[in-house]
Amino acid sequence: MSPLPLFVLPMVLMPGEIQELRVFEPRYRQMLDDCLLDDRNFGLVLNDPFTLTNHWDAPQTHGCEAEILHHETKGSNHFLKIVGRRRFTVQEVIEPALPPFDHPMMDSLTNAEGVDPDLQSMLEFIPEEVGHSKLYISAEVDFIDPLEATTNEQQEQLKKMANHVMIRIASLLSIDDELVQEWVQQAPVMELIDDDSDTVFAVTALLVSDLDTKQRILGSEGIDEAINHLNDHLNAFLEEE
Repeated sequence: MSPLPLFVLPMVLMPGEIQELRVFEPRYRQMLDDCLLDDRNFGLVLNDPFTLTNHWDAPQTHGCEAEILHHETKGSNHFLKIVGRRRFTVQEVIEPALPPFDHPMMDSLTNAEGVDPDLQSMLEFIPEEVGHSKLYISAEVDFIDPLEATTNEQQEQLKKMANHVMIRIASLLSIDDELVQEWVQQAPVMELIDDDSDTVFAVTALLVSDLDTKQRILGSEGIDEAINHLNDHLNAFLEEE
């Protein structure tokens, strides 16, 4: 397989999760053009600010394949609706052809007004020794097999955790005590818990905002490991509250 284009962001996408993105950077506009032209998916990966690839934040080890559900263009901005598909591990990073605009090498290509150069100018600026014309990060990846079906016991664990969080939210919203249980049971997160292998990721997407926790859950080798990470995080969250 050819290298997977990577969207490297301070964001974690879960399998089955739907998100919206705005694409405006030249490197990602090029990536989007490539994906749309070849009808292929890209990978969304949490950035690692402590590791660089050609002076850009490098991707972390685990990511999620993103399928484009909808695309529209408004001016120089592209708006995407995506859904998470397969998890993967990054095996070999292929660095982008050019560094960021704030790198000294790029001084002659940028102007004082802060307007990005056009794509053709950037492509012509790539040194011959680079050997490719991709402005975005890509990688050789190994896709991870889907998790096994979620057992009844695991579903009960997830329901218990979700129930505790929703009761806490109900308290913060001052929902009448007599209505709390009905409100909790009608919450979207409760309806998502079933035997699907992606259930734990769906619950994570709705209940967790901490990127490090989401990244650990995304890289879990099994449902029990993912549930343990989720449980530890939610317990800490409830204790803080």
